[in-house]
Amino acid sequence: MPKLIPRNMDIWLGSYLKRNVSREPADPSKPVDIFFALCDHFEPRWEDPGLETERRRVDAWCERRPGLARGHRDSDGRPPQHTFFYPQEEYCKEHVEKLAALCRKGHGEVEVHLHHDRDTSQGFREKLERFRNELAGQGLLARAPDGAVRYAFIHGNWALDNSLPDGTLCGVNDELTILRETGCYADFTLPSAPSAAQTRTVNSIYYAADDPASPKSHDRGTQVKVGGAPSGDLLLIQGPLAFNWRRRKWGILPRIENGEIACGNPPTPQRVDLWVRQAIHVEGRPNWIFIKVHTHGAQEANWEVLLGRPLHDMLDDMESRYNDGRRYRLHYVTAREMYNVIKAAEAGLDGDPGAHRDFALKRGF
Repeated sequence: MPKLIPRNMDIWLGSYLKRNVSREPADPSKPVDIFFALCDHFEPRWEDPGLETERRRVDAWCERRPGLARGHRDSDGRPPQHTFFYPQEEYCKEHVEKLAALCRKGHGEVEVHLHHDRDTSQGFREKLERFRNELAGQGLLARAPDGAVRYAFIHGNWALDNSLPDGTLCGVNDELTILRETGCYADFTLPSAPSAAQTRTVNSIYYAADDPASPKSHDRGTQVKVGGAPSGDLLLIQGPLAFNWRRRKWGILPRIENGEIACGNPPTPQRVDLWVRQAIHVEGRPNWIFIKVHTHGAQEANWEVLLGRPLHDMLDDMESRYNDGRRYRLHYVTAREMYNVIKAAEAGLDGDPGAHRDFALKRGF
C-alpha cells in the first residue's frame, strides 16, 4: 500500500495552502518582470573521483557553457547566468581559477557552498572566513560600498542552522549569526522538501532572526516588503515549492516540485509555468517575480540536461512565452543580482528593474 502523505509534507503543507489563498495579486495593467537565477551546488569532488575526473568536470563546463549562452538573451540583451556555489571543503585553487575565468567572460558568478557534520561554532566560522578570503583573493565574491567582502550561501545537505531533527550534517545552532558576521548577504538553500530540513515558510523572501540556543531559527521570519527595513540576522531567498500534478507517483499522487533541474527531472514548459505561478515576490511588489532553481552541475548524469537540448529548449520557451515586452519581461540574473533587485524593491525603487542588478553590492571582478 503506497504511503499517501509524502514524507515531511506536514511541515509545510499548511503554510503552502494558506499562501495560495492569500497571495497578493499582480497588477494586470503592468508587465510582470521575471528574474531567473540558476544556482548550482557545484561539487567537482562528488563521490571523490580523483583529481583527473575533477578536472574533466570543471573543464566540461568551461568548454560547453559558452555554447549554451549563444542565441539566448533576456529583455535586457543579457545571456543566461549561472551561479556556481562552490563547496568550501572541496576547495581547489586550480578549479576555482577556471570557473572565475568563465565568469569573467559574462557567464555567471561564484559563491559559497559548505557541507559540514557535527561541527562547532568556532569551526564553522573559521571555515567560512578562510574560504571567503580565498575566493576574494581570486577576485571573486561581491563588494559592499565600504569595500567589505560579501557572499551568498547554500548549506550542503539542506541542513541550514542545524535543521535536521537528528542534529546531523551541521551541528551549529547559531549558524545564522555566524553567517551574518562573516559577510553573508543572503541564503539560497531552500526549498529542501522532501527533506525534514524544509521550513514552514515557503515560496517567500524573508528575514530570519537567530536563536543561538536552538536549531532551525529560519523556520519562520519577517517578509521583505516595499518600504521595509532589514531585520533579524539573515535574508533567505527561497525557490519554488509546489505540487506537480502532471508528474504522479504510482499514477495517483502529485510529485513535489522543488525547483531542481536534473537528469531525472528535466525542465519543461509545464514546470516553468509552475515556477511562475508560485509568484515569489517582495511584499508590495507582486509584478516582480523571483525564480531561483537549483542543480548539481558537476555530476556527469546532469550534463546533457544542463549543457544540452533540455536547457536550450527551456530557455527558448521562457524567451518566447515570458518575454513579449507587454505581459512579461524576462531577466537572467546571478544570485547577487537577484539580491540586489530585491533590495531595490525593498527600498521602494521602481522603473526598469533590470537596471538594479548592482543596486547594493557590486561584482567582485
